[in-house]
Amino acid sequence: MTARPATTTAPVGALNPTRTTATATRVLRQLRHDPRTIALLLLIPCLMLVLLRYVFDGSPHTFDNIGASLLGIFPLITMFLVTSIATLRERTSGTLERLLAMPLGKADLIAGYALAFGILAIIQSALTTGLAVWFLGLDVTGSPWLLLLVALLDALLGTALGLFVSAFAASEFQAVQFMPAVIFPQLLLCGLFTPRSQMHPALEAVSDVLPMSYAVDGMNEVLHHTDMTATFVRDVLIVAGCALLVLTLGAATLRRRTA
Repeated sequence: MTARPATTTAPVGALNPTRTTATATRVLRQLRHDPRTIALLLLIPCLMLVLLRYVFDGSPHTFDNIGASLLGIFPLITMFLVTSIATLRERTSGTLERLLAMPLGKADLIAGYALAFGILAIIQSALTTGLAVWFLGLDVTGSPWLLLLVALLDALLGTALGLFVSAFAASEFQAVQFMPAVIFPQLLLCGLFTPRSQMHPALEAVSDVLPMSYAVDGMNEVLHHTDMTATFVRDVLIVAGCALLVLTLGAATLRRRTA
């Protein structure tokens, strides 16, 4: 009778800080050798804000209203794109399968990616917020640090959404195709173009369950109030809760390879 080789499988729900940190370090090391991705994450949002500022050069008030909202939207979109493509690349190249064959749980892998891209999200959010407030003259009634907090949470939400949708894509092209399905409806219904209260009741009800709506609401609270309001706290908690929920779903739906 031949004994079967032992297979080590880490529990899905187990989270090991050492393995999580090692995963994050590996992802950051790979990104360091990818200047195009770094440019997309750090420079493109800044360039878009500069472009927007001078598009509304004759109407600074319009830039104040739209610029604050876009501080939350740009990080979400860029982190969604980069994370979904990077994770899918890991799967299609076979790296993900080799990693999960080791004593590395799905939660470790997802948390490691979230940590790595979270570090980049901090840098990205700090750059865009500092640029908008101190160099482009964005007039904010509240604290710029609260703007930075919302921008960071939005970037983490984009990371979580990217990790989640990558499980359902078979190629990088398909990953990009998820953007119209996941991001564009939120962009149209978040209140950027018109107040949500003025939308059709059915669309307003849909917008009430989309996390980007609360990201924009949180930015607008900082824009118009000197102190931290109860509405701002609610918006921040909802965005953070959605990010955590989507990360959990991402760990649950993570597959070793794409069929």
